[in-house]
Amino acid sequence: MTAQPISPPATRQKWRILLLLSLAELLGMAVWFSASAVVPALTEAWALSEGGRAWLTMSVQIGFVAGALGSAILNLADRLPARWLFAGSAVLAGLATVFIPLLANGLALALLLRFLTGVLLAGVYPVGMKIMATWTQKDRGLGIGLLVGALTIGSAGPHLLNVLGGVGAWQPVLYLAGGSALVGGLLGALFVREGPYRSPSPPFNWRQVGKILQQRDVVLANLGYLGHMWELYAMWAWVPLFLLASFTAVNVSPTWASLTAFAVIAVGGLGSLLAGQLADRYGRTTITITSLAVSGLCAVGVGFLFGGNPLLLALVCLVWGLAIVADSAQFSAAVSELAPREYVGTALTLQTSLGFLLTLFTIRMVPPLETWFTWRYAFAFLAIGPMVGIWAMVRLRQSPAAAKLAGGRG
Repeated sequence: MTAQPISPPATRQKWRILLLLSLAELLGMAVWFSASAVVPALTEAWALSEGGRAWLTMSVQIGFVAGALGSAILNLADRLPARWLFAGSAVLAGLATVFIPLLANGLALALLLRFLTGVLLAGVYPVGMKIMATWTQKDRGLGIGLLVGALTIGSAGPHLLNVLGGVGAWQPVLYLAGGSALVGGLLGALFVREGPYRSPSPPFNWRQVGKILQQRDVVLANLGYLGHMWELYAMWAWVPLFLLASFTAVNVSPTWASLTAFAVIAVGGLGSLLAGQLADRYGRTTITITSLAVSGLCAVGVGFLFGGNPLLLALVCLVWGLAIVADSAQFSAAVSELAPREYVGTALTLQTSLGFLLTLFTIRMVPPLETWFTWRYAFAFLAIGPMVGIWAMVRLRQSPAAAKLAGGRG
């Protein structure tokens, strides 16, 4: 008996659901940097050390890795309805964030709740990507760009909430971010559902890891991703404090520093959306190499503007924010195109887990680098990642396997 072809979804219904999914993702991801956005206030309230400030972000990264691995091993995204897994994870992540101002009087409980937040966000971002994939085929690059853009703007949200909360007060920021995730979960439950292209995810299998590491082209794509991740989350974590210190040095209000930090991270949403479209047209390696080159140059040069003209500094940081996340989704897309079908689930889980583990090192290293070398040179260390990433993507572009990328565009 011949299988019946899948009818494409109605365009209006499809994009209504994808836009609502993206909005739910944006609201849900607001909790990721909620504590990081109020580090100055928490430092004063809890007498945080350099390490304590870094761990407010690192604990979320560790939680996300644990959640992503656990979800992949247990195959939760296929065992549970994706809609309810997404919605429930967002709601619980919101509650974990709200409990910090309600219950925490110091760093220990806050770090536990931040770790739990990371675990739960593994049910928001990857599951949102899975739902998006069930609605898209030829326009998947645009769909991925839209969702990663929503994640980016959501990650920037706490810095805007910081302004609304009065900058110096940390509790309102966490309440607002947690409430945002609760609303995102509610939107997901009420309006988001999977589309007609739903199929079981390729399972995670530890025994396949060795085979993946032997496939040169997948390794190159992963190296490009690791170079990208070396820079991304350390920049997102510390550029707000960098801007605050620079603006303070020239007597500019902290409110403008928080607004600029929001804009610098949020503009990456536009970069992601544009890159998703351009990669389908010009090739994944072209877009990732360009993005890595621009962001790496910004990492090297931005410190020389510290304490100078705040408008020029903001402009360079906006360019950095636009470029630094633009290539993100393309590395995952490349791995999904290069890896054998039976290895795709394991390959993507391995890529994500290694990338977020790597961010622990770079997030932790920026504060001591700032102490040793000042903000003038601290971010230059992040340019190592783009250098490695460019090398890997150039080699991938020269490989015959590049014909598998972006419909043959490389």
